[in-house]
Amino acid sequence: MDKNPEKDKSIINHKISRRMLLGGAATAAVVLVQTSVGKMVQAAVPESLLGDINPDSTANTIISLKDHTKVPGRGPSASGKPSAFENPERIPTLTTSRTPLQDLYGTITPSALHFERHHGGIPDIDPKQYELTIHGMVDKPLFFSLADLKRFPSVTRICFIECSGNFRSGKAEMSPQEICGLTSQSEWTGVMLSTIFREVGIQPKATWFLAEGGDAAVMTRSIPVSKGMDDAMIVYAQNGEAIRPEQGYPARLLLPGYEGNTSVKWLRRIELSDAPFMTREETAKYTETVKGGKIRQFSFVMDARSVITFPTYPVQLDKGWVEIRGIAWSGRGKIAKVEVSVNGGKTWNAAELQDTILDKAHTAFRYLWNWQGGGTEIMSRAIDETGYVQPTYKELSAARESKGGYHFNSVISWLVQGNGKVFLPGGKIRGSVFLLNLLLTAKSCMSKNTPPYFTKSQDIPHCRSCTNQMRISEIGVQTGDLDVCMSKNTPPLFY
Repeated sequence: MDKNPEKDKSIINHKISRRMLLGGAATAAVVLVQTSVGKMVQAAVPESLLGDINPDSTANTIISLKDHTKVPGRGPSASGKPSAFENPERIPTLTTSRTPLQDLYGTITPSALHFERHHGGIPDIDPKQYELTIHGMVDKPLFFSLADLKRFPSVTRICFIECSGNFRSGKAEMSPQEICGLTSQSEWTGVMLSTIFREVGIQPKATWFLAEGGDAAVMTRSIPVSKGMDDAMIVYAQNGEAIRPEQGYPARLLLPGYEGNTSVKWLRRIELSDAPFMTREETAKYTETVKGGKIRQFSFVMDARSVITFPTYPVQLDKGWVEIRGIAWSGRGKIAKVEVSVNGGKTWNAAELQDTILDKAHTAFRYLWNWQGGGTEIMSRAIDETGYVQPTYKELSAARESKGGYHFNSVISWLVQGNGKVFLPGGKIRGSVFLLNLLLTAKSCMSKNTPPYFTKSQDIPHCRSCTNQMRISEIGVQTGDLDVCMSKNTPPLFY
């Protein structure tokens, strides 16, 4: 392509006649051009000149678009797909794929982006061959085909599913998807498990049931009968279509508010008993340590949690009004309140919750923040209708004597740099980005021929030599690293 910028300028400087502006089919594109006084105006470009535009030009063309009013678009199709300009994706690993929470709108997760967690891969089950067995402490053991299940009265509800191991950290460049992307929300349709239980006749002494999956792992979990009679469902549809294979096609158990692995996929067997079955997934796995060296078992319910989804890494903010957005949820019921702090947790303000607030469901929240520059830390915390308040990382790790693991629902904070870049605290910024920010922080100190020497003033480190504020978010180190230097009364070394 000819890289002659003068040729591009010839289009911008070409005299735009009234006939050209009203050129009809002769107009192939519309461009935004900047006048000599800086005003942006639209100008039509005829097809004869369009081929001369150099997309790498240094001319004053801001954007060039094909005029879609002049060419018929595509026709209808058998199945729709997202725009080629939109490409949200899950992050897959060997056993999981994570929902891109930061890329979604509203609270319903598209079926194609619902998180995955598998223990033995995804089976391809022929719905005509599907069969669910219910036996044990029942009056009438029965087999149900998929058609049998669909003959019962159907129920539709919205709720979230969350993996109990939905917490990751360790580096500054992490998105909400990477931190807690193992939660998603859908509209589910199926039959109430209580309806099926009444059909088989549960015996009075039956207090537990075993749910078994038809995958290679033969995933099994013990569930209280009380949950089965409450709001448990056997679902076969998700967001208006049949459940997808990775979500348990042709039918799965759905236990609203419980940890995700209990909502057994590819459900093939339910056995009623008077005691839990103590399977691998509730003894060796899916238990967590608590204070005193004890192990907590059957911790089914997912506690209240929230996460800010904007602004987060890798966003860079501009000064002015910012709408802080996120989602909150609780396995114990409805979200009653979400609070947001924009000063590292010193003060909290109520966020606006999106109606309608549903039971055991993701709830969207928003908070308007006028950011005028300067480093700070933003965070959110959820409060559910039981009064439970989402704990800080320090509170939760002290109670569990653990830095992570199952059911780790601590407050997630985001460090906003003075330049507007957003990172996760607690991890170092990689490579040249880390070094550049480190040098920029110390630049003013070094220019005065004094070593950076930091102390704390209102929990924000300052240089003692020249009182310049040093923001933790700008150098990507943990607060504890600075505390060590301060306690020894020695300046941090830069190298």
